[in-house]
Amino acid sequence: MASAITDYFSKEKVSGNLTAFKTFTGQGVTGQFDGAQYAIGNLKWLKSLGSSIDLSLSQAADEMLEQGNIVVYMAKGKEVVGVVSIADKLRETSKAAIAQLTKMGITVHMLTGDQEKTAASIAGEVGITNFQSGLLPQDKGEYIKKLQEKGHKVGMAGDGINDSEALVLADLGIAMGGGTDIAMETAQVTLIHADLMAIPDLLKLSKNTVATIRQNLFWAFIYNIIGIPIAAGLLYPISGFLLNPMIAGSAMALSSLSVVGNSLRLKYS
Repeated sequence: MASAITDYFSKEKVSGNLTAFKTFTGQGVTGQFDGAQYAIGNLKWLKSLGSSIDLSLSQAADEMLEQGNIVVYMAKGKEVVGVVSIADKLRETSKAAIAQLTKMGITVHMLTGDQEKTAASIAGEVGITNFQSGLLPQDKGEYIKKLQEKGHKVGMAGDGINDSEALVLADLGIAMGGGTDIAMETAQVTLIHADLMAIPDLLKLSKNTVATIRQNLFWAFIYNIIGIPIAAGLLYPISGFLLNPMIAGSAMALSSLSVVGNSLRLKYS
C-alpha cells in the first residue's frame, strides 16, 4: 500500500524538509513536513491521536469502503484532510482455492488489518464466512492461540510483517511468494508465488509424501523381516532350503527399485 501511494504521488513536484518520521506497525506513520505535523494511517488510530474528520469526507470514505477498497486517511495537525482509496484486486483463483480448501474439510478464517467493510466485501466475494478485521499483529497471534486452545490444528498463510507473529504461532506457517523477508524467515513453508491455489496443492503433496514414506518403510521392513530369517537358515531344518546369495542380492535391488519407483509417483500426484 505504501508503494501504491508513493508511486501515485511521485509525479507531484513537491519539495520540502521531512523530519521526525516514525512508523507504527499496523496503524500508520507520522512526520513533520515544513514544520507541520502529519499522520497517515487508519481512522481509528488517527482519532486516538486526537484527529477529527469532516462529515462529507467521512461519507466519501464510506462509499470507497462499500466498494471493497482499502482507505488510508491523511491528517494535518488535528484534522483529517484527505483519504486515499486503494483497490486490492482479488486474484481470479482465490475463490476456487477457498472452495477447494473447504471441500477438504478445512475451515477458512480471514484475518486482516483492513477496515470491516473492506474485509466483509472481500470475504463475501471469495466465500469466507469467518473473518476478523482491524487486527494488529498481536491480535492475529491471539486469534491463532484461541483456535489452538479449542483443539484445532491451525495453518496460517501470510506475506507481510503484520503476519509474522501469527506465522510463528501457527502449527503450519506458510509464507506467500513475493512477501516480506521476515514472513519468509518465520514460516515453515515458503511458496514461490502468491497464488492461493498453491495451498491446496501443498497440503495434498504433503499428505501424499507422508503416505509414500510409510509405504516405503513398510516394503523395506517387510523385506528384512522375511528375508533375514530365511537367509539365516530358518527354513533349513524344515525343508532344507537355503537362500542363494544371488537371489538375496536381487531381492535387495528389487526392494530398492520399488522404494524409488513408489517415491517417483509423487511427481504425478
